[in-house]
Order: sequence, then C-alpha cells, then structure tokens
Amino acid sequence: SRMTEAQDVLKNIQRKPGLQIWTISKMKMVPVPEQAHGNFFEGDCYIILNVSNSTSQSTDIHYWIGNTSSQDEQGAAAIYVTQLDKYLGGSPVQYREVQGCESAKFKSYFKNGLIYKKGGAGSGFTHVETNTFNIQRLLHVKGTKHVTAREVEVSWSSFNLGDIFLLDLGKAIIQWNGPQSNRQEKLKAVLLAQDIRDRERGGRAQIGVIEGGQEEASPELMKLMISVLGQRTGHLKESIPDDKPDQNQTSIIKLYQYEHCNLGQLLVQEVATSPLTQDLLSSSDCYILDQGGSSVMVWKGKAASDEERSSALSRAVGFIKAKNYPSNTKVEVMSEGGESAMFKHLFKSWKEKGQTQGLGRTHSVGKIAKVDQVKFDVMELHAQPKLAAQERMVDDASGHIQVWRIENLELKEVNPSTFGQFYGGDCYLVLYTYNRANKQQYILYMWQGRHATQDEVTACAYQAVNLDNKYNGAPTQVRVVMGKEPRHFLAIFKGRLIIFEGGTGRPGVVNPDPGARLFQVRGTHEMNTKATEVPGRASSLNTNDVFLLKTHQNVFLWYGKGCSGDEREMGKAVADLLSEQDKQIVMEGQEPAAFWVALGGKAPYATDKRLEKEVAPHEPRLFECSNQTGRFLMTEVADFTQDDLDEDDVMLLDTWEEIFLWIGNSANQYETQESYNSAVEYLKTHPAGRDPGTPITTVKQGHEPPTFTGWFNAWDAHKWSGGLSYEEMKSKLGCYLVLIFFPTLSLFQEYLTDAEFENLFGCTRNNFQRLPKWRQNDLKKKAGLF
Repeated sequence: SRMTEAQDVLKNIQRKPGLQIWTISKMKMVPVPEQAHGNFFEGDCYIILNVSNSTSQSTDIHYWIGNTSSQDEQGAAAIYVTQLDKYLGGSPVQYREVQGCESAKFKSYFKNGLIYKKGGAGSGFTHVETNTFNIQRLLHVKGTKHVTAREVEVSWSSFNLGDIFLLDLGKAIIQWNGPQSNRQEKLKAVLLAQDIRDRERGGRAQIGVIEGGQEEASPELMKLMISVLGQRTGHLKESIPDDKPDQNQTSIIKLYQYEHCNLGQLLVQEVATSPLTQDLLSSSDCYILDQGGSSVMVWKGKAASDEERSSALSRAVGFIKAKNYPSNTKVEVMSEGGESAMFKHLFKSWKEKGQTQGLGRTHSVGKIAKVDQVKFDVMELHAQPKLAAQERMVDDASGHIQVWRIENLELKEVNPSTFGQFYGGDCYLVLYTYNRANKQQYILYMWQGRHATQDEVTACAYQAVNLDNKYNGAPTQVRVVMGKEPRHFLAIFKGRLIIFEGGTGRPGVVNPDPGARLFQVRGTHEMNTKATEVPGRASSLNTNDVFLLKTHQNVFLWYGKGCSGDEREMGKAVADLLSEQDKQIVMEGQEPAAFWVALGGKAPYATDKRLEKEVAPHEPRLFECSNQTGRFLMTEVADFTQDDLDEDDVMLLDTWEEIFLWIGNSANQYETQESYNSAVEYLKTHPAGRDPGTPITTVKQGHEPPTFTGWFNAWDAHKWSGGLSYEEMKSKLGCYLVLIFFPTLSLFQEYLTDAEFENLFGCTRNNFQRLPKWRQNDLKKKAGLF
C-alpha cells in the first residue's frame, strides 16, 4: 500500500541541517539532486524538508503543487507530508505551497530565485540533463526580493518592455533587460544567470547583457538573439504589472475549533476574532486560524485525538473549499510548542513554557526556565549582539548628551542642571554621542509631549532633519512617545528622568498650580529608573511600585508592599531631585489621614502581585518597502540575513518592542516618507492589537547601532564598502560572452575596445603584443579565457 511505501522511504531520511527535496514520480518520493534545487517542473508535486542550523534545529516541511500536476500526485504528496511529519515526531510546521503563490519562508530557501520548468518528470523530463549544453530555452524573470523565472515560448512574442528575459543556449546565457525594468531587478537576474552557470553548467557558460532600450550598443549579442528568435516584427508588449504581494496584515482574524462528528463530517465552530490571546487554545483540541482568506493555519493541541491531528492538513484544504477561498490559499499546520513565528505574531501576547514574567527585572539568554534576578551587565551586549538588540542598549550610557527644547519653533539649548526633566507641554531633541570602533556614533531622540501643540510637533520633526543633516545623516533617529521611553533613554539620564504630565520647562513661564502632584517611580538602579506624573488620585496607586506625593505642605514617599529594597532606594533618590523638603515615609496599609485627603479620599487601586508586564517573545520580521514597481508595496522576507537589506530600498524590521526603518543609500525620498507612514499604519492595523506608541527608529545604511545589528546573525560592519554593483558586474561579464562565438582568441581580442582589453588583461594592447607567449597565456588564464 502507499502507506507502507511511504514508511520505507522515510526510513532513509535523516534530520540533518539544510535542505532536502523530493519529487513525486509514479506516486513515489524520488530525491532531487542538489544542483537542481530551485528548479520545479510545473506538472509535478514536490516535498521540501528544511532543518535550521540553530541549536533548536527547527524543522519545516513544505509540499509544492505545480499548476499542471494531477490530483493523484497532489493526494500522494499530502499523504507523504503527513507521514514525514509523524516520522519526525510531529514537531515540524507543515506548509502547502502553490506555484506562483509560495510563502516568503519557502522563497527564502532559494535566494537566487525559483525556476518553473515546463512539463514534468513523468513525461520523460529529468532534473539534471546529461548534456547540459544542448539547451535552448527562454526564461521570463520577475521580482526583486523573491525572484521567479518561468520557462516561456522561445519567441519574441513572449517578451515585454517591463521585465527581464534570459535566453539560455547552454554555453551562453543572454540577459535582455526590458527598458522599463529597474536596477535591482537587473542585478537579481544577473545573480540568477550566474547561479544557473555555476550550479548547472559547472561554471562553463558565458553570460552577456543587453539593455533593451539600447540594443544597438550590443550588436554581436543581438545578432545571436536574432539567429535564435528570428527578426523581430512589430512592437513588444507593454509591461505586465507585478502581482501585489499579500500584506498578510488582514485585521480581521477568526479562530475556529474543529472536531469530527460520527458521520465523518467536520464540525467547525467560531471561537474568537482578533486580537487573539494564547489562553483561547486548549491542548485537547485542534484549531483553524483564518487570516481573512489570505492564509489558513491549523494548530494541533498535544492532547488532541490521533485522528484529528493526522487529518489536519486535509481539514485545512477542506475548510478552504467550504469557504470558497482561492485554491492557492496558503496553509500552515503546526503542533503545540512548535508554532511558527508568523502564528505567534497574530496573538496579542505569547508566553513560552518556562518563561518568567517581568520587564527590566530580569533578562534571559536563550530559553532558560530559571532566570536569575541579576543587574543587567552592559558588557554582555558586546559579547552577545542579540542580547543588545533585545535589551535595546547600544552602549553603557556613558556618552555625551545635548538637549534642546522647541521654543517659538526654534531649538533652545536646555541647561544641563535640568537634564532629565521633560514636560508634557514641550517637545525636545536629545542628541547622544558615543564611540564604537574608534568612530563617533549618534542617536537623535525626538521626545514629543502629549500636550505640545501641532506646530511644536512639526517643528520638532523639522529641526531633527536639520540636526541630522548637520551630522551628514549619521544619527539613528528614534521617535519617543511620552511615557514609553526606551531602555537606553532611561539609562543616559542616570536615574534623573522625570516626566511631568503637563506644563513647560521654559524659564520664566509660571505653570498653573496643580495642587497635589503624584509621581510613580519605577526602577531598581540608575540605568532603568524614571518617575512619571500620574493623576493625583488614590486609584493611580499600585502595590508593586514606589510613589511620591507632593503637596504644598508635605512630601510623602509611599512604598507599595510589592516593591524591593532597590526600588525604595531609587524612589528616595528621585524624591530628592523633586523636592529638598524632608520626606515622610508611608508604608502601604499604614497611611496617615493627610495622605488620603491630599489624594481626594480612599479608592480601590491595583493590588495584584504581578511582576510588571509580560514581554512577548516574538520573532523579528523584516519587510521590504519599495515603489520600484510603480506603486508602494511591503513584501516580507523570511529567514532574513544582512544580504536582504537592499541599498535601493527602505526595510522595516519589526522586533515587537520596536520598529526599525533601515534607509538604503539609494532609497528614494518617496519610499523614505511612505515607509514611515506605513510603519504607523502597520502598527494600527496589526491583527494582534499592537501598541500604536511602539517606538519607530530610523537607521541609515552604514550607521547601524547594535540594537539593530543584533537581530542579524553574523553582521558584517564592512559589508557596504565591498560588493559589486549591477553596472560593475555587467561590464565584467560583457566582454566574456562574445568569446565563444569567435573561432580564435586573436579575433576575439580584436573585437574588444582598447578600454575593455585593458580591463580584461590588466595592460594595454601594445604592451600585451610585446610579452613572451608564456606570459600572454598567463594573463589569458587570469582573465578566465582558458
């Protein structure tokens, strides 16, 4: 039976890091050789197993459905996937992929692009040709971040003005760039052509590039194209708009519970709509999470019945049919404890097993059940970049601070004696300067008071641009929302940070008398302490914190039962900054009558013994923000690396606690402006009901702080100085290709211009002729002509 065959195949599968691919041929799983990875026959189905290199060795299984594959093959692939999942212990996440609509994660395995080939293995086609040079095909290339190339009819009628086409002739690959294609698309197509050359032709094929708008500049290459495609008659087709990548940001998300009834039918019951919380998921059940029809996810509880767990994939496909969703809707299936990052991102909070709660009290490295209550050591940041990023600390906060307040829409320097005092009626710019690798780095914080006028907020943004220009665009810009100051912002003020609800810090201005003022003090040492003014009512108190109540007659220091000795010490220090008067210590439960009178009488307040706020361990996500296709789009990049940061674009990195906008050196003004608006919109429409006050930090290429680079594995600080541009790559390739159409080397050398000759051989034509034969051969070898 098919099940037995599946078990025989599975016995030979090893769980080793990397990619393993099988195609379904005659209902059997047949391994695809590594040099053919990334090539997919449209008439076949494939199974892809990916095991990550990380210590957790997380595992993903995808099954890919070609557009012309048979129902039988699709059914066989689904059975094999379910068996493979079972064989690997039920922990992998399973994905259903449909040709042309693959998930970002799937595409991330094939960084140079996917190639869709006509036909299928069943019709006598093979993945690796025996004579790889006996080829004639035309590939239609689309995309910048996720590249796909589809085999199309070898004819001028397949071309259009906006895309890129590779004419693959085995020994030669000619890249024809549509006049309306952009630089990034051209570069990606060159990389794909090189990948075909290196992986499928053993490096023995030449590549040439024709600019479609300047064909007369490449007469030899055009001659060759015409010899294959014939003379072109009539005009080429207009460009085809790129598919809009799904934003996966559908605000309406529904969670359904499903179970079997006796008749073998599926019972689906709606449980909740977004924002979802983790406690909705019960281990004894299975659930379907519907992302507005853009994708469907199935979650299998650990204690659910075997039947419910094993039929999860088929249930998801059945659900899509019942809902009349398109057949290419994405499907993910996962088990409790092995949830995908995307799944967790749809929940307002997500707590891993063994995770302790607490923000600023503890930090954990990796997933350790026991967390020591330790003072945060900034030296660890340099040893562990990811920790620097998670804690959002760029250094030990010992750098230099300058503070300006917006007054009459201009910058007015603030007296250092009042550093750390921020008034809700004002806007401030704080420039922090520090050294890293003997180079000055800058962070520009924009603090906007809740009660500042719109003119002041606008002036604050305008003055930030002026300051940024003064330092040649080097500062990292951080928008700080009042009351949500990031960790590093607290640290640079060394325990002196006091946030006043209203009023202004301008000298000579008398603020209205608010009567009694109440301040909540949070923090255990000078690196994480701030005092925030709260409404002067009893309901503002919290048993976990220290509060300072200042009246005309008295200053009370109130200690909640849940606060520690360190917090009391920091409370005293802040109280001394706010008032030189003697402080009256008040213990919770032993308050004098005057204390309650000042607060307008007793009232219920927060008394639960919680450890502050739970931090959700959400995986970071990277998006490309680009208008290169003519309209502004955000495209997600899965399993991202530093290489995914495109110089031509703006990238959005969402670390949950913070949003980064990375500005590439060649990004255009429209993208930069639009990405900021999109970041705000992204937070507003996020299905998990995100905090709209989440900090948005702007980072320039080449000036990335460790809070950004720490999210990338093995960040290379020197990367941007190296690497070939598209133009450099093209000129390097250009003069090689024609070589194979010249019967002798000497004829080829004559074809080259003087500049091309010198570029290729490293000396002038005349000097080359004077060299002995052996030396000429040496130079030819170096140039790759032997």
